[in-house]
Amino acid sequence: MYFPVAGIEVNPFIPPLVAFVVSFFTSMGGVSGAFLLLPFQVSFLGFTSPSVSSTNQLFNIVAIPSGVIRYIKEGRMVWPLTWVVIVGTLPGVLIGAIVRVKYLPDPSHFKLFAAAVLLWIGYKLLMSLIRADTRGSKQQAEERFQKLVHEHREKSIKGETLPAVRVLKFSMSRIAYEFYGETYDFSTMGILSLSLVVGVVGGIYGIGGGSIIAPFFVAVFGLPVYTVAGAALMGTFVTSVAGVAFFQFIASYYPNQVVAPDWGLGILFGLGGMLGMYFGARCQKFLPAKVIKWMLCGVILFTAAKYVLDFFM
Repeated sequence: MYFPVAGIEVNPFIPPLVAFVVSFFTSMGGVSGAFLLLPFQVSFLGFTSPSVSSTNQLFNIVAIPSGVIRYIKEGRMVWPLTWVVIVGTLPGVLIGAIVRVKYLPDPSHFKLFAAAVLLWIGYKLLMSLIRADTRGSKQQAEERFQKLVHEHREKSIKGETLPAVRVLKFSMSRIAYEFYGETYDFSTMGILSLSLVVGVVGGIYGIGGGSIIAPFFVAVFGLPVYTVAGAALMGTFVTSVAGVAFFQFIASYYPNQVVAPDWGLGILFGLGGMLGMYFGARCQKFLPAKVIKWMLCGVILFTAAKYVLDFFM
């Protein structure tokens, strides 16, 4: 099947299959999988124009809602964190879209930029895993959650749900919530500032911004992966809607570049991602947090290393 905007020909079953596999695993960590679909499109499909960023964000729009709905139903959506992520990343994504079109249209430069972003995220995650023993109380909350999941597994099948995250405080200065006996308290403005910076990077990379911030919350703020996944995915969804609309709008101002998304290809990726995220969000609670973090770290570092090699070879 030929996709005219992307300028590539590919079997129509390949995009949804790849998206399903990628999203199933990455959605457990609050990452849509767009950051892995981008190198697949660039390196394997030969889709290298700026349009690949907007197509990636279109994938987010189609795929993410199924995973978000699942996290909401299970009571693991921290809404204050979600709103702050959205408010911070939204303007950043629009700025990033302009930077991508005006200053990073060359595929080789874009690959090096993407590698730098992924290496940074992977390093933060790796350090948090190596130093995990210094965060005993935080880890215990995740371990208590895992224990309760196993104890309630039969009850959950019969329709009973696990206790939800409880928000303790939400103001301009602080956000606090409780997760299985452990309280997490952090600066609202700190999260907002970080979200703005991450939004710019995410807009350039075409992943919405929320996908980058999920590993950062886990690695730097020490927040449990079971509680940040839903917020990060929701943030990615909202900012991706804005990103796609913005790329579509500015396309007419850049007639010499392919900027607007390839709707056919993006929807095919999105359909596979929709199923992958639903089942990934459903299965997340059955996997230990450490396994999810190591999985994310390994995939991110592998992808970054490949981009660096591609740039210098």
